[in-house]
Amino acid sequence: MDVAGGALEPVSAESPALPTRTFMRQRWRDVAFLHWQADPELVAPLMPAGTRVDVYDGAAWVGLVPFRVASTSIGRGPSVPWLGTFAETNVRVYGVDETGRRGVVFLSLDAARLAVVLGARLTFGLAYCWARMRVRADAGQIEYSARRRWPGPPGAGGRVVICPGSERKPREPLDDFLTARWGLYTRRLGRTLYVPILHEPWPLHDATLVELEDTLVPAVGLPFLAGREPDSILWSPGVTADVGLPYNALRRVAG
Repeated sequence: MDVAGGALEPVSAESPALPTRTFMRQRWRDVAFLHWQADPELVAPLMPAGTRVDVYDGAAWVGLVPFRVASTSIGRGPSVPWLGTFAETNVRVYGVDETGRRGVVFLSLDAARLAVVLGARLTFGLAYCWARMRVRADAGQIEYSARRRWPGPPGAGGRVVICPGSERKPREPLDDFLTARWGLYTRRLGRTLYVPILHEPWPLHDATLVELEDTLVPAVGLPFLAGREPDSILWSPGVTADVGLPYNALRRVAG
């Protein structure tokens, strides 16, 4: 696939065959996708240099995504005991770079392992935070809870309770726009980097929101979304993802 020259990369549930060496493998489980529509002009100041807001029906989309990392391995080796299994929640938006390639922009990521937080900040320049977190399934419902420890704002977090439903067949185009992202953008040492991510298509389910308390989205600079019901709620049992090494986001690549 060649996305050079500004041609917009198509949205596809199937991952592209991007050339990459696996730096890390993770299993993402019990993933909840809560998304809100937002004015692109309000999201634009949060985008990394060299990227612009990716829109659907003229709107930017802001996601709150809690889940479990079931195991983490370096390369495709054995999983790391204890340290590689933890709860995580990210706040995200979606961007397009100057070559037309789409990706996720993480505004914050909270994780329950301090070593993971420090390692991700150092290696990828991602805005990871250390938090008390829990994912619990009971009586057909899944509860995600988080309370930030470091850095600030201390105590940011909340609680999400959803009830997963049936698998979405057929899927809506918006479903793939919000979930089928094959890389992420980050800023490190003054450069915008792209990190490729490959995995099987997301198995997506309907979900009912039972309870939502959140201060993570307002904490990244989007207070106008506080108290609003999400415009899209999805759930997935999960995928196994290969995370590649970061490289200059504006370097033209072909695969």
